[in-house]
Amino acid sequence: MPADPRDLTGTGLSEAWVVELVERTLAEDLTGGAPLPGAPDLAVAHDVTSAATVPAARFGTADLVARADGVVAGLPVAARVFTRLAPGATLTAGATDGDRVRRGDVLLTVRGPVRALLAAERSALNIASRASGIATLTRRWVDEVEGTGAVVLDTRKTTPGLRPLEKYAVRCGGGSNKRMGLYDVAMVKDNHVAAAGSVAAAVAAVRERAPGVTVQVEVDVPAQAVEAVEAGADFLLCDNMPPAALREVVALVAGRAELEATGGLTLEVAREVAGTGVDYLSVGGLTHSAPILDLALDLRA
Repeated sequence: MPADPRDLTGTGLSEAWVVELVERTLAEDLTGGAPLPGAPDLAVAHDVTSAATVPAARFGTADLVARADGVVAGLPVAARVFTRLAPGATLTAGATDGDRVRRGDVLLTVRGPVRALLAAERSALNIASRASGIATLTRRWVDEVEGTGAVVLDTRKTTPGLRPLEKYAVRCGGGSNKRMGLYDVAMVKDNHVAAAGSVAAAVAAVRERAPGVTVQVEVDVPAQAVEAVEAGADFLLCDNMPPAALREVVALVAGRAELEATGGLTLEVAREVAGTGVDYLSVGGLTHSAPILDLALDLRA
């Protein structure tokens, strides 16, 4: 277990981004989006229910608990939510991001002012539940293709403003990130080909403008795969191809580019698709359709 449950080491999440997310998430709940007061007690005072029912001096202990089996993610960020409103809170880790947990497991224990714990509750749960749901679904896909050599990838189909967290959650579930945005990888799709005039022209244009960037090309049939590889593509997205076509592409490309199966994939066919020899399975549903993992905060009596 980490000595400090708030430690972001190894998450790939920047300190500045996490601070901004915590502020934005708490403000959404406490002030309707207006900037939070800098003083924690003034921020907590916006929780009208707790301010009315909980004595200001009352301290207590609360457990962040799994209400379902799954894989956890986002715990260091959730911990930051609590300490934003209760800087002196004591936190004890019960699990680490990426752990498989069972219903009833305590993931994090927090001791501090009860008003602050309750004011932070929903924001912390929303972050951890969302991230853990993505990690849990990703792990199902990873388990399904285990032993095939294929890697499960995410896409850019993420919740606006939460991409770093959601892509981190994919990694917690054993998957990998395809690309973070439009800036780090070139992806040539049909509209780009139409604008450039051909696959070769599109690839050449990207190489000229961004020579160090990986070039991916979306293809629909095996013949397009050959055209893209001969044009110099590094990576092919084989879109909505049945297993027979994927096997043909694998044979035709013969290791000259990395291959990804994408479009219309389900868990029921994941292993068959992975068995065709492709390097990756790209699954937008990891981030756009993952249900949350049910978590709760239990205040001890």
